[in-house]
Amino acid sequence: MATFQVGCNEYTVSGTIGSVPTTYSELVGHARFHDDFGIKGADGTTLVVTVESAAAHWPELVVSQRFDPGPEAGFHPGALLVPETHLLVLGAGDRLLAYDLRAVKRLWEDVANTGFWSWKRHGDVIVMSAELELAAWDIEGKKLWTMFVEPPWGYDVQDSRLCLEVMGQESDFDLKIGPEAGSIG
Repeated sequence: MATFQVGCNEYTVSGTIGSVPTTYSELVGHARFHDDFGIKGADGTTLVVTVESAAAHWPELVVSQRFDPGPEAGFHPGALLVPETHLLVLGAGDRLLAYDLRAVKRLWEDVANTGFWSWKRHGDVIVMSAELELAAWDIEGKKLWTMFVEPPWGYDVQDSRLCLEVMGQESDFDLKIGPEAGSIG
């Protein structure tokens, strides 16, 4: 079992990977919102993420899931918190989730092509990397664009341009607009 805890402004995001925390029943019982994606199933890696605000004594949000592909295949869960808009995005396996922490509710569920790698924030744009996908959202959680990529690939952001290299081919485009009109999937 692995655990993590990160504080940002008034929020503390905590997680348990590999097993359910011993206080799981109490966490779920006190949460304002509990999102369960098959935690009692047998397949995949267990992940429980909680979010507590500074004003609360218990986490207000509990997200429970099993995810695949998992750490044994090199795919680790990740979270990104945007404090000014109270947005939390989670990625694990091929599942992507977004939550409004003010209303304590899920905004959307999406799929990462083949397996989630990471979230990175570049100003007012959030970029998600997956094995076969690169996608972007604004800091309110609205999807801006998505595109297929094939390993080996990588990107860098310079000013407002995303510079992408896919299998030795380089391209660049506006970070907010994406690679082409109509690319959102």
